[in-house]
Amino acid sequence: MSTLRALTKAQALAAGVAQPVATVRHLHLSDRPLVLVPLTMAGEANAPLAALVGAAPDEARLLVVPQPRDREQRLAFAVELAGIVLPYLDGFRGVTEAVPVDRGRDVRHRYVDAPQLVVPNPGGITFLRLLGRALRFRRPDGEYPVHPSVPLLGRWLTFFAERAEQPGSAALVGLTDALTLHWATGQSVVEDLHLPALLGWIDPPPGLTGAQAAARAEDPGRCPPAGPATDPDFDNHRLAPAMARYADTEADPVARAEAYAALADLLRDQLTPTWELVWRGLGLLRAVPPGARVAGRWDGDRDAFTGYAEHVDAGGGPQPRRDGAVAAAVRLHRLERALTSYAVQRAYDDPLVMAEHRLTGEAFVGEVTLADPKRVDDSGKRPVLRPRIQVVTTEPVLVPVGAALYSPARPGQKAKVVFVTPGADGKTEVVLELSGGMGRGLTAPPGTVPEVGERLCLTTLSDAYLPAGAFPAPEETPWTHGGPPVDPVEGGPR
Repeated sequence: MSTLRALTKAQALAAGVAQPVATVRHLHLSDRPLVLVPLTMAGEANAPLAALVGAAPDEARLLVVPQPRDREQRLAFAVELAGIVLPYLDGFRGVTEAVPVDRGRDVRHRYVDAPQLVVPNPGGITFLRLLGRALRFRRPDGEYPVHPSVPLLGRWLTFFAERAEQPGSAALVGLTDALTLHWATGQSVVEDLHLPALLGWIDPPPGLTGAQAAARAEDPGRCPPAGPATDPDFDNHRLAPAMARYADTEADPVARAEAYAALADLLRDQLTPTWELVWRGLGLLRAVPPGARVAGRWDGDRDAFTGYAEHVDAGGGPQPRRDGAVAAAVRLHRLERALTSYAVQRAYDDPLVMAEHRLTGEAFVGEVTLADPKRVDDSGKRPVLRPRIQVVTTEPVLVPVGAALYSPARPGQKAKVVFVTPGADGKTEVVLELSGGMGRGLTAPPGTVPEVGERLCLTTLSDAYLPAGAFPAPEETPWTHGGPPVDPVEGGPR
């Protein structure tokens, strides 16, 4: 936890209401997300018990598994869920757009929009990941065949679960994570995973403080858990008798239908409060204006959706059970690059996020007091435009001479530190030499060089392109990492 977030949490506790830690929204919100609120059976590994699914607040569809230990009923749940999810995904595959690549020498096509799945918390993401793993290798033919939609659903759920690991992705959103990215509460990080308590702090009812609203949310009778786990008291005293009543009516179709309806009503009552809270939380997030770089990250989600849809259409296989050594290294490297880029983009978009970097010395804000926009450096083979500016700041300047700094106002421009002169009055003078972002001539276009009096934020964080690392081909995996992967059919290297 950063110093600024710790301070904000203390302020939230003192004020009795959550405090914003962002001035803009850092994730994309779809106009029509698919919300999924799952419940699992206690004591069974990811056995689905029920789910509310829908793309609008008034379109909730209840899915129920009366006997989660019954494999056939779990598969029937998967078929029913696939009947909702797959048409929703297909709804984004109608229109494509051309995207220039290779500096405009070629084009590729991607869908103009992409689906977005929303679950209440990280537990919902884990549920979808494990459900996808359980379904994607099932076969529609051979021994124990399943409906063709079941393995397809498993592959798509795995795709969304993998996108959820990508920093900055909004394809699969855990709502508690999205809310805590923008607000700090006066409770612990673990308590923030409880959606009713978290929303109690962010948007408490009239007459209640955030702490009081969160305390009320701890009563499972008033605010059922947001899933996928259920409350033990509910399991023992209400759910177990209802499931037993259903199991005892196997020989009586009329009584069985009545028992199923009673069980469905019971589970709907447990899921509906969370369903309403999810849409309420999405409304709070939607009221925050999006950051400037959110659309670019959503473009990455659209690219990924388009690419995987093409993979499925081409008859590509499901995701492997586990990555090989090279694939795992490439994936880790990609996630690390994405995390670095996401942190920089959030800081560039949001002064409150940048403030955290100012506290650590990675950034400072000052006023331009001198500027020489016409300065030309003719010491090389040809003269180049190298304006210089002087920035005066009252903040600590921890960067050395020769360091490269960047400004969110002009991300394509690099500022090299020439001099750092501390003053006796607590101010520091920093002289910077500018390059980039001013065209190729010897005269800087208006606005490309900071003017005297401009307040400027400078940071070591760069939003420049991060090149990918070099990795060997899978068949060249060294013996220290297991050697080349084995073909599951032939039994030899592939």
